[in-house]
Amino acid sequence: MSKGKIYSSAENALADVFDEATILIGGLSGYGIPQVLISELAQRNVSGLTCVFSPGISENSRPADVLCPLLTNGQISKLICSDPFDFDNGDILESQCRSGQVSIEIIPQGILVERLRSGGAGLGGVFLPVSLGARFNSDDEVRFIEGEECIYVEAMRGDFAIIKASESDSLGNLIYKGQERNWAPVMAMAASVTIVEVSTIREPGDLDPELIVTPGIFVNRIVPAE
Repeated sequence: MSKGKIYSSAENALADVFDEATILIGGLSGYGIPQVLISELAQRNVSGLTCVFSPGISENSRPADVLCPLLTNGQISKLICSDPFDFDNGDILESQCRSGQVSIEIIPQGILVERLRSGGAGLGGVFLPVSLGARFNSDDEVRFIEGEECIYVEAMRGDFAIIKASESDSLGNLIYKGQERNWAPVMAMAASVTIVEVSTIREPGDLDPELIVTPGIFVNRIVPAE
């Protein structure tokens, strides 16, 4: 098996993560969360991270639960998320937000995914329809397209993406299992370096091509899940 993209450990795969990097983190409702990579990132001597992580508010998958090792270490300076926390629940993220240690940018999931998608496609941004005349920023450029008010949102990219997949070959072609797919395909496209935690790694040609969602061209590093 070719070892080109396969790393023996998460430590080696994350060795070049730097201070103030933007990290795209996959996972939704407890599925597809790259726990091994998050745990190793918490061991790295890096700080000032901007994390894009929007897992939804559900038991044991809140941002504070999943990112607790990074928050405890004070490694995160900004979180971009659709639902950061339930107010007055006293978790570590809310505490750090109220103290000013972590800033939070709230972006609805639909808009966030389109910003990542356009970043992965090499676009500068997209015009999105606005419901009920709502505005997210008074400085947004507005156009009426086919009679509907639309606002311009910039594309979003990350320095690194850490995601999880069920199967991969050594070329980085990825198959996801059920709900673990969630953010992974768009985040893989929208990062300069995509690192994948994979349960099963196979030889090239051993994956059913009809099941491959993320082509290997978007994957830089593969780490066996522990």
